[in-house]
Amino acid sequence: MIVLKTSRELAALRKAGKISQAALQLAGEAVEPGVSTWEIDKEVRRFIEAAGAAPSFLGYDGYPASTCISVNNVVIHGIPKKSVILKKGDIVSIDVGAFYEGFHGDNAWTFPCGEISEEARALLDATEKSLFLGIEKARPGNRLGDIGHAVQEYVEARSYSVVREFTGHGVGAKMHEDPSVPNYGTPGRGVRLTAGMVIAIEPMINLGRKEIEVGEDGWTVTTKDGSLSAHFEHTIAITPDGPVILTLPG
Repeated sequence: MIVLKTSRELAALRKAGKISQAALQLAGEAVEPGVSTWEIDKEVRRFIEAAGAAPSFLGYDGYPASTCISVNNVVIHGIPKKSVILKKGDIVSIDVGAFYEGFHGDNAWTFPCGEISEEARALLDATEKSLFLGIEKARPGNRLGDIGHAVQEYVEARSYSVVREFTGHGVGAKMHEDPSVPNYGTPGRGVRLTAGMVIAIEPMINLGRKEIEVGEDGWTVTTKDGSLSAHFEHTIAITPDGPVILTLPG
């Protein structure tokens, strides 16, 4: 069931979104060679809790950390560890959620660790661009297929591939609500978008093939061919005037 948000609920979601975005920005600033993903996770948790919020991911279905930090060929759900030390040239996808006053904010970004290859930079740029093309389609009267198609068309034209098994989602009092928001689709198909819907749009784009596999820990998702993967995400409110990003700085 899709839950439409009231103006009061949208205001609360905006507060949660600002905390999650500030935490993500903090995490990105910590991405440097020699830093462990565990250290970044620790700082993010400290920041979120100091803001009076709670990390959305911590304990979610047993997840053991406050962030997901996914390096290079890890698509999503990388568990922060002391043993994972970042090095120059890595690309580091960080996913952060904050629960504040009964609502969640959810966002992700892929950060370069020092100087990265031209191939990696092009993947990051294309994935980020596809996110904003998807957001542009998040308007009343459009359909979910319009969002997914905008993402898919842009990245596949550049010979990248779209992960199929994981999607964006509704956001609200629960971190994952209806509807699912695929990063592929057919224009004019799928659920009709309505003012009051709040969704996370989050392209997960691979440099190589689209196939993935889940590790023995039950969380870590990697590209099956070992190629790089990028992940960008914003939480969006659909309003009569168009999409409003709830996870922007400021």
